[in-house]
Amino acid sequence: MQVEVIGMIGAKREGTGKKGAEVHVIGGGIDGDYISDFARVHENSGFDKVLVGYTSSSADGFIVAMHAAANTSQLGYLIAHRPGFVSPTVLARKAATLDHLTGGRIALHIISGGGEVEQRRDGDYENHDRRYARSGEFMSLLRRLWTSDQPIDHKGEFYRFEQAKSDFSCLQEPHVPLYFGGASEAALEIGAKECDVYALWGEPLAEVKTKISDFRKRVKSTGRDPRTIRFSVSTRPIVADTESEAWDLAHSTLEAVLDSGEKSMHGIGKERLESVGSQRLVDFSKKGDVLDERLYMPIAAATGGAGNTTALVGTAEQVVSSLMGYYKLGCSTILIRGFDPYNDAVYWGKELIPMLKDEVAKYVKANKVTVRA
Repeated sequence: MQVEVIGMIGAKREGTGKKGAEVHVIGGGIDGDYISDFARVHENSGFDKVLVGYTSSSADGFIVAMHAAANTSQLGYLIAHRPGFVSPTVLARKAATLDHLTGGRIALHIISGGGEVEQRRDGDYENHDRRYARSGEFMSLLRRLWTSDQPIDHKGEFYRFEQAKSDFSCLQEPHVPLYFGGASEAALEIGAKECDVYALWGEPLAEVKTKISDFRKRVKSTGRDPRTIRFSVSTRPIVADTESEAWDLAHSTLEAVLDSGEKSMHGIGKERLESVGSQRLVDFSKKGDVLDERLYMPIAAATGGAGNTTALVGTAEQVVSSLMGYYKLGCSTILIRGFDPYNDAVYWGKELIPMLKDEVAKYVKANKVTVRA
């Protein structure tokens, strides 16, 4: 399996958190020059894609991605999208259009919600399980709309339309890839039926192994070939030239997160715990500050299990070794972003990312692993 390294860009240099402790990359306004610069930094550092996130108050991800793509030549864009506010017929054409205009450099990350308070800002009053059911119907329709050569009629639980068609298909074949995550039973059921890439947060290796095995069984039970599903893992490297410096940086990052008191970190903590995945991170943090050899849990605990807040701490070589542990379990996509997002992206391009890709190449060669995109 080839390794795909994904970062994350935001729309404005001023993050929502304290410098050096930015839990979130999105929010805070728009700066077109910064978007372009941030994207180019990732491209120059060897990232394959960047995630463009979604909240009910942040800049539109499709427009941010298109602006960034116009100012880069190779970097791909994983655009987060919440079903419920745009018809799947419109979104299918919108994504396929951007797929063509970027030369096949986009993918969609379908997210079912950010909690009831956040959803209601956009007028969505569906509960947790119905949001996931809607995501399932949405992804199924995207596939049909992208691949059918005949007009489509549909009357489902959430969407209804007649004779929907497009004058063009996606540039990528068979279609724009669909990423999806979620730890609840509702999410797992939908993901097994519909997604191309199932996303996990950075949990201990043994737990990730169990989740991958379980998910593959679920995929098989739907009649799909489990070998066609890819897995992504998200974590936050804290890297320095020496291990001691890295742990010092981890501890100072935690202190800065705790001192910041930003609403984006703490203000919707109760809402976050609606997420089964967030609750899992909080529960794991109770088992120790450091799990496995270098999975640092206190930042996840301090943020109420905010997405992607478990950290891998060490030198570039040590963190690559930990990332290879996830890769060997089947996580061929590695989503990493730093607590100092811009500077970390620059720093990782010097050693961490080249070393990771080199280690994957050596592992593939030594084990005669079949390489798939």
